[in-house]
Amino acid sequence: MELRQIQYFICLFEEGTATRAAKRLNIVQPALSMQIAKLEDEIGQQLFERSTQGMHPTSAGRRMYRLFLPIMRDFLHAREQLLQKEGELSGHVNIGMIASIAHGVLTDALREFTALHPNVNVTVVDGYSAMLADWVTGGRIDAAIINRPRRPLGLNMDYIIDEELGLITSVEANQHLPAEVSLQGTTELSLVLPTRHHGLRGILESFSQAENIDLTPTLETDSVTSIIKLVESTSFASILPRSAVHRRLERGRLQWRSIVSPRLIRQVVCATHPRRPLSPATAVFMATLTSHILALGPLYSKITGK
Repeated sequence: MELRQIQYFICLFEEGTATRAAKRLNIVQPALSMQIAKLEDEIGQQLFERSTQGMHPTSAGRRMYRLFLPIMRDFLHAREQLLQKEGELSGHVNIGMIASIAHGVLTDALREFTALHPNVNVTVVDGYSAMLADWVTGGRIDAAIINRPRRPLGLNMDYIIDEELGLITSVEANQHLPAEVSLQGTTELSLVLPTRHHGLRGILESFSQAENIDLTPTLETDSVTSIIKLVESTSFASILPRSAVHRRLERGRLQWRSIVSPRLIRQVVCATHPRRPLSPATAVFMATLTSHILALGPLYSKITGK
């Protein structure tokens, strides 16, 4: 089993077709197919089922991907650090973020980082906190900014901030509401919230259950962008983190009301694997993201000593 064969296998697994994988690897398709066939012969198992629609991994292929992806990432990180010139960052950053945080800070952070470190390639994916944590565990990404899980996951959880969740409405709608409302009071409104698969909804459900409140929305969608646009143009209301809407609040396109009974707080953390140190480029990028989150200042309540 050669390192090159593992690299080819991972690429084919991720691309789904030999044509796309060969293009990504910058090799001819027969060379890719030959190496995959040799790999299957060596381990005595079929890794892919061939069809006109592409290459579909077998159970053996999925197991091999889980086992070798972290190893390949560690190898690539080590190679990047050896090739890196002193004082110059290079390589590939591959991280995840929950969309509600990315919506508020990612663009500015990417602009700053790429201007300072043009030789680093950056990949950022968004998703649910639980999914991103699983990807860090499995080695698909190197780090993730997520809501703090309610149960231990065997990952390092570096505290970033506590963030308030509040009621958002359009400028025209629900003008009768006071500046501060109770969680019970929000149930009288037409709410649009994330689904129960979403980390934000899980946080809201934990607060509502503790208060014995039935938080049943009229509409559900996991797209934070869609929620914001819907609230902005209709009489629907939502409960979201301030970071997700701060730009629209500054422009006077939405209204914010604090929820004070109880106060809704989520804790945002950076999840990393305890046995996989971050590459220098990834560490710098995560520091850049964190600085942009904290630069929002009054939107967050920074707790010292954590």
